[in-house]
Amino acid sequence: MTNKNSNLNKPFFLKPAAKDYLWGGSRLNDDYSKEIDISPLAETWEGSTHPDGVSMVASGEYEGQNLLEVLKAHPEYLGTHPKNREGLPILVKLIDAKLDLSVQVHPNDEYAYKYENGQQGKTEMWYVLDADPNAELVYGFNKDMTKDKVRDALSNGKIEKYLQKVKVKKDDVFYIEAGIVHAIGGGILVAEIQENSNLTYRLYDYDREDKNGRKRELHIDKALEVANLKSSKEPRQPLRVLRYIPGCAKELLCRCEYFEVYRMLINTERCRSMVDFKSDELSFRILLCTDGCGSIRYNDESYDFFKGDCIFVPASSVDIKIHGQAQFLDIRG
Repeated sequence: MTNKNSNLNKPFFLKPAAKDYLWGGSRLNDDYSKEIDISPLAETWEGSTHPDGVSMVASGEYEGQNLLEVLKAHPEYLGTHPKNREGLPILVKLIDAKLDLSVQVHPNDEYAYKYENGQQGKTEMWYVLDADPNAELVYGFNKDMTKDKVRDALSNGKIEKYLQKVKVKKDDVFYIEAGIVHAIGGGILVAEIQENSNLTYRLYDYDREDKNGRKRELHIDKALEVANLKSSKEPRQPLRVLRYIPGCAKELLCRCEYFEVYRMLINTERCRSMVDFKSDELSFRILLCTDGCGSIRYNDESYDFFKGDCIFVPASSVDIKIHGQAQFLDIRG
C-alpha cells in the first residue's frame, strides 16, 4: 500500500554532530570535507537523534531543523518496523582513530533498561574505511578470565597481554555484540552502525589524561558486570556476495535484530540510465557515501553528493535515481 503522503516523503541531506575525543585525528576534515572547526575531530554522528548529539537537516523544506524534531512531526518517515519508535532506533557514525581508543564494553538492552534509566544497550558493527599497514583492534580476551583475574591484571598493568588483538585492513567488517570487550586501534578509520545508545563502560585507558590533565574516568565495576569474560574466537570476515544490476553492485555486510547494512557500488559511467533506488514502507534508510561523488534525483529535483555525505530516505519515499561513481553504505533500521 502506498503512503498517501508519499509525494511529501523526499530524501534530505544530514549535517552531523561532532566529537573531539582526545584519540581523534583530522581525516574526517581532510578526507571527508566535514569542515568542522574542532581539533581533534574524532567522530561525526551522521545519522543521530541521540540527545548527546543530534544530526541536523541540511537540505529541503526542513533545512536547519534537527532530525529528532522532524521525525517527531513526521513519525511516518520511520516506517512501520516494530523497532521504529520516536526517533531513530540506530546511530550512524564516522570514526577517525588516530590513537587507540579505550578498552571498553557496552551493556545489552536488558541491563541498560534496568540499570541505566530505560536506555537501549549497544550492539554495533564497524566497516573499515581505511587502516594503516600494522593496524589492530581489540576483540575480546585471548583466554578465559574471571572478574578477579581482570582486576588483578588492571592493578598490575598487565591487562593488555590478555586482550585478543586482530589485524585490520580496509574493507573489513566486524560485528561487536554487546558484552564483547573491544577497542579500535590507532590508524583505523571506520563507519560505525549501532543501536541508538551512548553507553560505554571503560575498562582500561592506558593511564591517559584528558586535555585538563585528569585521568579519564573508568567504569570497572559496571564493565565487569556486563563483559563476556570467556575467550573469544578471532572474528572471521563474513561471506559476501556481490549482486549486479546495470550500473550497480550490492552486497550484504551485516544483518542483526537492530540493523541491516549493505555496501552499494555505483558506476553509471557507461550506462544510459541511472540506478533506481526503491524506498521501503517498513523502514527508513540512511545512505552514507564513503567514496566518490555523483548526483541524486527525485521528482524534478537534483542534488550533487560527495564523499562523506549522509542522506536520510524516509519510509515510502519518492523514487530516487542515482548517477555517478561512488560507494555507499545502505543502512536500514
